[in-house]
Amino acid sequence: MTHGFDLLLRGGLVFDGTGTPGRVADLGIRDGRVAAIAEHLDPAAAREVVDAHGRWVTPGFVDLHTHYDAEVEIAPALFESLRHGVTTVVTGSCSLSMAVGEPAALADMFCRVEGIPRAVVLPLLERVKRWDSPTEYIDHLASLPLGPNVACMLGHSTIRAAAMGMASALDKRVRPDAAQWRKMEGWLDEALDAGYLGLSISTLPWDKMDGDEFRSRPMPSVFARWSEYRRFARTLRRRGRVLQAVPNISTKVNFPLFLGLSAGLLRRPLKTMMISMMDVRADRAAFRLAGVLTRLFNRLLGADVRLQALPNVFDLWADGIDLVVFEEFAAGAAALHLQDELSRRDLLRDPEYRARFRKQWQTRWLPRAFHRNLAHSEVLACPDASLVGKSFEDIARARGQDAIEVFLDLLCEHGKALRWYTVMGNDRRRWLEWIVAHPDVLIGFSDAGAHLRNMAHYNFPLRLLRLVQQAQRRGEPFMTVERAVQRLTSEIAQWLGLDVGTLRTGARADLVIIDPEALDDRLDEVHEQLVPEYGELRRLVRRNDAAVTHVVVGGHVAAAAGVPADDLGRDPRYGTVLRVA
Repeated sequence: MTHGFDLLLRGGLVFDGTGTPGRVADLGIRDGRVAAIAEHLDPAAAREVVDAHGRWVTPGFVDLHTHYDAEVEIAPALFESLRHGVTTVVTGSCSLSMAVGEPAALADMFCRVEGIPRAVVLPLLERVKRWDSPTEYIDHLASLPLGPNVACMLGHSTIRAAAMGMASALDKRVRPDAAQWRKMEGWLDEALDAGYLGLSISTLPWDKMDGDEFRSRPMPSVFARWSEYRRFARTLRRRGRVLQAVPNISTKVNFPLFLGLSAGLLRRPLKTMMISMMDVRADRAAFRLAGVLTRLFNRLLGADVRLQALPNVFDLWADGIDLVVFEEFAAGAAALHLQDELSRRDLLRDPEYRARFRKQWQTRWLPRAFHRNLAHSEVLACPDASLVGKSFEDIARARGQDAIEVFLDLLCEHGKALRWYTVMGNDRRRWLEWIVAHPDVLIGFSDAGAHLRNMAHYNFPLRLLRLVQQAQRRGEPFMTVERAVQRLTSEIAQWLGLDVGTLRTGARADLVIIDPEALDDRLDEVHEQLVPEYGELRRLVRRNDAAVTHVVVGGHVAAAAGVPADDLGRDPRYGTVLRVA
């Protein structure tokens, strides 16, 4: 019998990703593409049939900010994102990519700031890196058995270090010479020709180098002058590609400069994507001001700026003092500079250090992103079980001691065995709804593949759908389901220039089947998953596999209720490298 479809989804509520209301329909897939969407398609004409009655069928979700650059080499299925319906991921964020450079330099730039063990990444790169150009790198990615589709940014720190040498790239006094400029601009042009989305840069000084030689220096991109960013921006503007920028999120002083760089009244606007819009506890007004300024520049000054945002509470876990927010102030960074646990404990005990830590922790006149409120930090695990479930403020009060002293004492006593939790922001529902509905926001900032012990935002698309569904059930709707689907799919893809994100005849068959009744509190449940590729490291994740019954990539079932394709007896290769034309 000749089959008309490789896969047929029957009776689901189909949201096509364009913002059009969903309709109950059958969807047929053939040769990796959507072949038909109709009220009724003959199931006898399909090799495989999936019953989607009572389910939502949506395009696959796009995660526009990941750090899978290392993990894709070890476990290219990237299943922790795939299982939640993410069928396209973007790598090369925050000025960091693996496109060019020596393994040691790449590992030093990537590992500390992203919370990935250098002891794993450096030998990995030494083993697999056989590419020497952006084209060779993206072709290498295309040779891997990818789970989701992968699109790439080129990292500014990466090309700056490779062109100038690390010592010069980390020296504010040194500017690129003509030959070094030719290298960097040549790599950028080559990358854009090869289909990269654009260039990522960073101006955030608390992203620090790993390794020994340059340890604790900020990223190479931070040392560039504004004229260097403008020069790259001219190329990106001319070619209609994306500048992904990390402003200094502590001081926020250069945020308006990026808005101005994007403006296009008398020129083509520069597509600029910035990190991030968040209602942080440390500054309850900054996100609203950012939203107003971005609207102003986009509507009146011809800019094309988008702010990345998560649709959920932004919370953090820490093992001892190992948490990136401590890089924000010098005393915290000094402790993280020390790799040896004993040396770190000696520093934390030192009275002079403690005085400096206290002064910087409590300062009110310097801007900050981390709230530094010990009443908002709860102990989750500790050799002293009596402390579990208490805030550091609670413990200090019970002991009749100062909270900062108690915090430092516990770090000295227990080190990484002291595991604790805090909420950074997005903890006010009304303002979170305002953020995710803002017209200049792109939904996504998961940092997937990084901060494995500290963050768990892999399932952010499902949490947006739940946020919308809960508002509707309360009788206080702020967004329709179809608009939420659009925000997670085609809106991101079209702005980035990727040909994914919609369900239409002829489109690539990347899609998700969702059980709306399972979009419940289970989405918040936290699990620690052993990652064998990273030794004994346990990744922090949130999962509710009942919410996503099937994930289809390139027309193939890639996951079913949290079970990967290879465990289902299927070909594990389904994703592809997506290139901008």
